[in-house]
Amino acid sequence: MYSKERSCTIAVVGLGKDGSMRFLDRAKRGCPFLEASSTAILLERPDGTKTLNCRPRRLYLLWIALIVGPLCPRANAVSWFAFGPDGGSARSIAADPRDPAHLYLGAANGWIYQSRNGGKNWNRLARVGNRDDLVIDNILVDPEDPRHLVVGGWVLAELNHPDGGIFVSRDAGISWTSQPAMQGQSIRALASAPSDPKIFIAGTLEGVFRSTDSGAHWLRISPKDNEEIHEVESLAVDPVDPNIIYAGTWHLPWKTTDGGANWTSIKQGIIEDSDVFSIIVDPKQPNVVYLSACSGIYKSDDGGAKFVKVQGIPSAARRTLVLTQDPKNLDTVFAGTTEGLYRTFDAGKYWMQTTGADVIVNDVYVDPANSKHVLLATDRRGVLASDDGGDTFLPSNAGFSARQITAYSADAKHAATVYIGVVNDKDSGGVFVSHTGGLSWSQLSDGLDGHDVFSLVQTPNGTMLAGTERGIYRLKDTAWQRAGDDAKPAAATLPSAPSAQQTKAVHKVAGRSTVTRGRRVVQPRAAVAIAKPGEIGGSVYGFALAGDTVLAATSQGVLQSTSNGDKWSPEKGLPQEEWRFVAASKQTIAVASLHMVEISNDGGGTWRSIVLPPRVSQIFALAVDGHREVWIGDRDGVYVTSDQGVSWQTLARVVVRSVNSIFSDEQADRVLVTARDPATVAYAVDTKTKQVTTWETGWNLRFLRPVGDHLVAATLFDGIVVQPRMVDSSEIAKH
Repeated sequence: MYSKERSCTIAVVGLGKDGSMRFLDRAKRGCPFLEASSTAILLERPDGTKTLNCRPRRLYLLWIALIVGPLCPRANAVSWFAFGPDGGSARSIAADPRDPAHLYLGAANGWIYQSRNGGKNWNRLARVGNRDDLVIDNILVDPEDPRHLVVGGWVLAELNHPDGGIFVSRDAGISWTSQPAMQGQSIRALASAPSDPKIFIAGTLEGVFRSTDSGAHWLRISPKDNEEIHEVESLAVDPVDPNIIYAGTWHLPWKTTDGGANWTSIKQGIIEDSDVFSIIVDPKQPNVVYLSACSGIYKSDDGGAKFVKVQGIPSAARRTLVLTQDPKNLDTVFAGTTEGLYRTFDAGKYWMQTTGADVIVNDVYVDPANSKHVLLATDRRGVLASDDGGDTFLPSNAGFSARQITAYSADAKHAATVYIGVVNDKDSGGVFVSHTGGLSWSQLSDGLDGHDVFSLVQTPNGTMLAGTERGIYRLKDTAWQRAGDDAKPAAATLPSAPSAQQTKAVHKVAGRSTVTRGRRVVQPRAAVAIAKPGEIGGSVYGFALAGDTVLAATSQGVLQSTSNGDKWSPEKGLPQEEWRFVAASKQTIAVASLHMVEISNDGGGTWRSIVLPPRVSQIFALAVDGHREVWIGDRDGVYVTSDQGVSWQTLARVVVRSVNSIFSDEQADRVLVTARDPATVAYAVDTKTKQVTTWETGWNLRFLRPVGDHLVAATLFDGIVVQPRMVDSSEIAKH
């Protein structure tokens, strides 16, 4: 689709009663097609302007116009579309110095977002480094050339792992290249010299580096063999003299006045063993330096020679991750902590808390054109916006989605209603529901108490169940209630040590707000606790329906319920094991741990073990199709047996590694497969012919599910994406 004002590609999405979705691939030039459409249309152009035309003919059909790429001539080149749910962990905010309404947002999944209206709406701009574990904590916009962006990233795999780098864009963030000299460096801080915009400073796990040519080349300016100047978490450059640099490490701050030739420890007044998270220098009084550490906030009036601890911040909130001055009122300073946002109007003499203590603030942006406009980049809650100088905040996440979705369930009676569960977002996560086939979402988490949701299922009578790391919850009206509460579930309070996969999943979004000097503690694995009748506790990894019986694979064994999830009891005849997967079709049920599979052909009456393929060392996924075939996935691929383990077949066209989901879509007589490698390809296998269909989705997928006549998928870290179904635009007339 091309508009007269500026070329832009759009796709029009139609949602019917049955949850079906249609993408129209042809339209007239100049956008008159939109005006003639049969329903409400929203067109967003690349410049951020929007046009809404509302001429509905049928109320059950919703049409949405989406930007899918400027100057792209064909809509059928579009990848799968991202639709939230909005929110997640936001890490950093930066502004175009010539246009304060043009903002960039860095996430913990490698994505850069942008906003053209001061953070009211966001859109994905690019994934930096082509990886989903890059934390974008620092973004610089060149004041001499706003199309020149420099970002620093570090990798979540290990908190003290030397990986990441500096990435450069010359086209306002559309495309990125890695800076060779800094490739593999874990970039924890990035700053520019106010008096010389060509000078950039980077802090890494190895030390301090400087560029004098706008980031084209970099040299280390901290001593290579210095035992203290490493793990550099924060940087600041004097506003007048670019050779005066402050560096905060995981162990106290340092200063150089000669561009790095010599360094001086500036720890006087600071509690020993303090991680220094943020340093700012007053732009009009360079001797005034603010510093935040895990031990609190400090201020110096003599260029760092001596610091005095600022009072007024409670000890519970002393881990201040970021300090920001109001550029128009320099005595106003914001302190973003792990226990909310604090603000001072008098240069640190008195502080007040302006958000709840449950808000973890990673970055603070104060609009230089309007200091009443304040944005926060937060863990789990995404972006929070204030229009009253920070007195009150509201979510501002339209278009920003960084959720880790681990569970999915469809409503049997309403095809367009689907539920998803997320992890690592506590009270901001839980369960989300969509009544539009995945196009829009609302949170449905009252009563979940901030628990991670590992699994979801709808029982035969329509009740939704959520499996968490602390038992099973049932949805009653619009709130969740722990299953088995009436039976005094003592096991609900039993400790349940996280598995290695859970520990990694939690760690991947923890970031700097949940670590102490780069060290993490892994608790020893607890013994498996087997649930007793009426007791529900531990982690619930998966559900399955076998007739009127609901089965749950848990860390306390396999549980079964014939009361739509109200009361539970252990499934008899199975070994005492931590069962990770359960799947069923009619009377055939399979359950799997990481290393074994048990099967029942009589609805759980009797069980026997299945012999696994010799190559399988660990099970990653499990399914049972409508023909009683059992499917498993591991790190090397997909295997299927039609004789219950006597022999196994591999599928040559399903070329995958690290399978993370196998789902039996019995209505379509196919099995849907996703895997980490190749991460952006999804597969459907016809269960009769074993013919394979593939889709290049453009996303790293966690699982794939049908909704009406289209598919939706959960990404690893970017929320839900929806499959486009291309049809001729003439079909609009039919609606």
